[in-house]
Amino acid sequence: MSLNKIVDRIGTAASRLQGRPRVSFEFFPPKDEQMEQTLWASVQRLTPLQPRFVSVTYGADGSTRTRTHNIVTRIQQSTSLTAAPHLTCVGASREEILDIARNYWQHGIRHIVALRGDPPQGGSKYVPHGGGFAYAVDLVKGLKSVGDFEISVATYPEPHPESPHADFELDNLKAKLDAGAARAITQFFFDHELFLRFRDKCAAAGIEASIVPGILPITRFPQMIRMAQRCGASVPDSLVHRFAGLDDDPDTRRLIAAAVAIEQVQALQQHGVEEFHFYTLNRSELTYAICHALNVRTPAVQAAAG
Repeated sequence: MSLNKIVDRIGTAASRLQGRPRVSFEFFPPKDEQMEQTLWASVQRLTPLQPRFVSVTYGADGSTRTRTHNIVTRIQQSTSLTAAPHLTCVGASREEILDIARNYWQHGIRHIVALRGDPPQGGSKYVPHGGGFAYAVDLVKGLKSVGDFEISVATYPEPHPESPHADFELDNLKAKLDAGAARAITQFFFDHELFLRFRDKCAAAGIEASIVPGILPITRFPQMIRMAQRCGASVPDSLVHRFAGLDDDPDTRRLIAAAVAIEQVQALQQHGVEEFHFYTLNRSELTYAICHALNVRTPAVQAAAG
């Protein structure tokens, strides 16, 4: 039985009870021709799901600036999707970054994901560029001086490894939203209670903007562990157990990964969450299957199911 059919069965009962959630997808700039073919095949596969937007990441040190720009402008011009480039504070002066924003505006791009950015490879600590924007809140203000961009920012339901104190994340998020950001997308997580507690803290702090959970379909478990260690995301022992012994069994890994993500999103839906951002890692299979099970389907399939 195909992956799509299995996850369809997993999600059928819940999808009848739930409405169609809003989704967005994240891609990253490919490093070679084969990876580029995979990216565009994934874009083509996911486009009919009509995501709210698709974002394209930016290298930790700004190293993918040109590739990010090329992918974003191609998506914007050759598909029906709304493209949202990541833009960071690292490796460039204020005027260089604002020039990039002006160029995006001229190409019809109105949505930007504004981030502080990570230290360059080999660097252990973030140091603001001498003539650049120091932090994401400064970048948001700068972007708003260029045009009325729709701006998404990042937030962490678990403390960022560099957070100086417990309330820092809430204070920082509120500052970015007050500066003009429209929504926050969370780092990935696997315990839905973490997100719900963070959402409650945001509400108590007077934050009314959408807090969109970031969902990571697990394509390769060791890679996910490394990513989690870098960003401070916890990995439950139960999740480790579910993937144990599957290093040489990709088919079962995909089925488990789909089930994990579907369960996670459905648990969040039970608490009123209606928007999700998927970190696709440029692969469409899992994200498409998960969305299908969650009632996010192409218009033709939706009509047939109705």
